Amino acid sequence: MLSPCTNVTRNLRMLPNGYAMLRARIIGTGSSLPNKILTNAELERMVDTNDEWITTRTGIKQRRIAAEGEFTSTFAVEASLRALEMAGISADELDLIILGTVTPDFPLPSTACIIQHEIGARKAAAFDISAACSGFVYGLSIADKYIRSGIAKKALVVGAEVLSRIVDWTDRNTCILFGDGAGAAVVDASDNDNGVLSTHIYSNGSFWETLYQVGSGSRNPATSKRTIDERLFYLKMEGNDVFKHAVRAMEEAACAALSANDMSPSDISLFIPHQANKRIIDATAKRLGLTEDKVFINLHNYGNTSAASIPIALDEANRAGRLSSGDIVLLDAFGGGFTYGSALMRW
Repeated sequence: MLSPCTNVTRNLRMLPNGYAMLRARIIGTGSSLPNKILTNAELERMVDTNDEWITTRTGIKQRRIAAEGEFTSTFAVEASLRALEMAGISADELDLIILGTVTPDFPLPSTACIIQHEIGARKAAAFDISAACSGFVYGLSIADKYIRSGIAKKALVVGAEVLSRIVDWTDRNTCILFGDGAGAAVVDASDNDNGVLSTHIYSNGSFWETLYQVGSGSRNPATSKRTIDERLFYLKMEGNDVFKHAVRAMEEAACAALSANDMSPSDISLFIPHQANKRIIDATAKRLGLTEDKVFINLHNYGNTSAASIPIALDEANRAGRLSSGDIVLLDAFGGGFTYGSALMRW
């Protein structure tokens, strides 16, 4: 019987990952979420929707919403400190900080620099990347390359979002989906078999107009009359189109990682996909032939937290004892851009 991944990667441009003796190994994880919970029942009083409609179509029951005075950096810093505590290292030991986000505190400076200052990582270079929901996987891929090359020994990779600030709370098709929070991972250089086996990142800009937020950039300045009148500062999405592309792309990215390491879906101990929509997760898992017990889902509690979703899920799985030494863990993401990618690790 053919593996579910047979021929799936035939059209992907395979990027060598530089298989050196060194590889990035996650030694600490952390997450942080707002205290405020917004349930489906509460959304029923805000827009024309109901709990059954939301649950059936998305799998989401509630989401976390940042309070006034809480920002992307608020949660990113807390998640980072928790990851450093688990790793048993000080912030001064970090060489690199990478933050994936589409909701930075400011356009300038990078929120990664704010994290660096707040946690006291005086020796670390810091920068943001914008890859939407794929931000953490992109960041982990970059950190892995720095570590494999020997340029960095320890890195902090963070995914953090406050999407509630760009959600149109009058649009029932989008406001039901998103939540706020942050997740982080500390990685160091490993010279044994444990760690990141390979990462694979891709993009397809042809479909950028299916998921976007175009207000406040150089095309549509935040102060322009058009930006305000046409409400361009809100996130917009063509849900059906995103769904179709997401399942196909996540399958391809997953199979690319497995193929690069001569593995099949049966080798996976735990699959941690981007938490966007339960139907997308279920469809991807089915294509890979994965049983329910091998798929980690916390979407029902937090909604889609974009770049934060995978590291939050990874931290929850780690702290819940779902990960054991030697486990094969597959991270798989898809987001606006389109961007998508995967990371295969031996825990």
